[in-house]
Amino acid sequence: MKINNKQTISLLFLCFGLMFNTVFSQETARTTNYKIKKTYKYRKYEHVKKMYQRLAEPVTKLCVQHKIPPAAILSIISLESGWGNGYIGQITGNFMSLNASSKRNDPQLPALRMPQNKKTGKVIIKTSILITTPKENILWKNRPSSLKKDYRPKEIAETKENLDYFLLHPKELTKANLENVKDFATKFIAYTSGIRAYRQAREMLDLEIEKHGISILFDEELNRKFIYAIGGRPSSFNTRAVWPKKVINILKNVGAVELTKDLYLNKISFHKSW
Repeated sequence: MKINNKQTISLLFLCFGLMFNTVFSQETARTTNYKIKKTYKYRKYEHVKKMYQRLAEPVTKLCVQHKIPPAAILSIISLESGWGNGYIGQITGNFMSLNASSKRNDPQLPALRMPQNKKTGKVIIKTSILITTPKENILWKNRPSSLKKDYRPKEIAETKENLDYFLLHPKELTKANLENVKDFATKFIAYTSGIRAYRQAREMLDLEIEKHGISILFDEELNRKFIYAIGGRPSSFNTRAVWPKKVINILKNVGAVELTKDLYLNKISFHKSW
């Protein structure tokens, strides 16, 4: 069979086109995968990075130890503490907003009279900042008892003294945050809990781990199921229907599942993963 010049040229163009499409498709896939992996809307904010840099790895390890999904817990911490900026969390170390238990005689943050910066609207906790703020810019407000557990040291817990303790001792704040998560994992998400939603969540997690192993805690669908299991309905962590949606929005836009998976399963550093 003879091939003329026109057929030769056509074959050359066809081969070139196929090669170009293959290379282009591979590059597009590589670029797309990179973007999917690296683009998370909330990671551009410094306060988000600051909190996750401090808590992501130790919280993930603690969650695996107590068999609860770490991405969900980090997302709950983010929402409940206002990314670590809420005044109750800053004072008590209680980033998960856990109520104090009278049965366990937990120390509770009392009602407070707190100064607020008129210009920024922020509550002033640090004594050094209060001293340097002009009096005309300060508005004093009465804050009712929060009913939240106070994780400050025993000698100052449940008092109105040393409210800036954790701001002055960041390592102690991290310890308090981890103790807070441990309380949630062992006293709330437990078969002994008086709240049915928590008992059911514990049972669900144990069944999934039995079927799939501990790595299931890094499955996005399981993290979502856990969030809906403990909130958004009567007699749950937060009864508001919108609560699970807010937590999942954080989970998604921080890339919390991917981050915790990198830290624990893939042994990738926070900086490289972030």
